[in-house]
Amino acid sequence: MVVGAIGLIRFPDFYSRVHATGKCDTLGEGMMLIGFILYEGMNLIAVKLLLLVVFIFITSPTAVHAILNVAYTCKVEPWKKGDERR
Repeated sequence: MVVGAIGLIRFPDFYSRVHATGKCDTLGEGMMLIGFILYEGMNLIAVKLLLLVVFIFITSPTAVHAILNVAYTCKVEPWKKGDERR
């Protein structure tokens, strides 16, 4: 999760920033929930947490794709080598 925050600050344009935060958001939350499952042991709460992990792994990348698709449709220009950082 910290790496995503660093990527948000360091990357030059909207597309790479959303990519970095989307990946760390999905994987960070998934790993935390899997850790909770291992800590809790196998019971009904662990099953609910596992369903939440599956839900996050499906919806988070879909949401990031939708956000990037709207940015592309609105003609947000990607960063090119030699361009100034925004």
